[in-house]
Amino acid sequence: MTPRQFTSKLTGVFGFPVTPFHKDLSLDLDALARNVDEMARYPFCALVAAGGTGEMYSMTPEEIELVVKVSVEAVAGRMPVVAGTGFNSVMGADIARRVERAGAECVLVLPPYYSHAPEEGLFQYYETIGAATPLPLMIYSRDWAVFSPQQVAKLADRVPTLAAWKDGQGNGRVYQRIMNYNGDRLAWLGGLGDDCIPTYFAAGVQGYTSSISNIAPKLSLELADAGMKRDFNRLDKLMARYVNPLYAIRERAKGYEVSVMKDAMEILGMTAGPVRPPLMNTRPADVADVRELMGIYREWIEEGGAGA
Repeated sequence: MTPRQFTSKLTGVFGFPVTPFHKDLSLDLDALARNVDEMARYPFCALVAAGGTGEMYSMTPEEIELVVKVSVEAVAGRMPVVAGTGFNSVMGADIARRVERAGAECVLVLPPYYSHAPEEGLFQYYETIGAATPLPLMIYSRDWAVFSPQQVAKLADRVPTLAAWKDGQGNGRVYQRIMNYNGDRLAWLGGLGDDCIPTYFAAGVQGYTSSISNIAPKLSLELADAGMKRDFNRLDKLMARYVNPLYAIRERAKGYEVSVMKDAMEILGMTAGPVRPPLMNTRPADVADVRELMGIYREWIEEGGAGA
């Protein structure tokens, strides 16, 4: 199977598990295995281990490899595992080789640590990581990794394994231009957040990465189903009741996109633990609001509720 044939099958929702830590901030691999096993019971197209929500940038290469290995074992063949990498070209290539060894089937490349890279240096970063493994490459265009439609085409020419594009800019107008210019050369995915689902599916993505998959898998799948069917009436209702209130809390502080999800998991009975620096844990007053909102989310969790 070619890289592009592999990514053509990734439609719907990518589960995006957090990485649980103990109170001393060491890896909680037992909790990770339990959480991933539970998530893999649902029909996600893939799971992403050690991605942004998984706090990849707080881990060592050895820890990333271990997280991916445990995740692959917990998934037990039910779906592919995509693994994160980044930092710089040398470390990114090393991590790519490590996660291939750990059983990942695709590599998600986050932006390099240096935020002012010229085009040539940025392209060499992706080329080096792409050459490190034959696995399909997925680029996460977020923060300072901003591309024009022509640059995406040029990068696809230079990196033969590049097979998927995960948008993290949230600019629907630009993303649609990128997609229209490059056609079906790559798999197009929404990656900024569950709150961008209407924009992403209106633009024509084939799937999206979901933080909500950690707490309400049925809801994330329902959101994708409404999006792919372009049922915006149903989608608007789901967004208003569940997604927008959650993201309003997440936007109260930088880093809350992970810590709020971890608190939500703990409130719902799953083990997630604290976040590692440079993120910060949720403030007590905000945790109280998360707790109240999770009362509504239980509609998608408890038997007989909206998600049953």
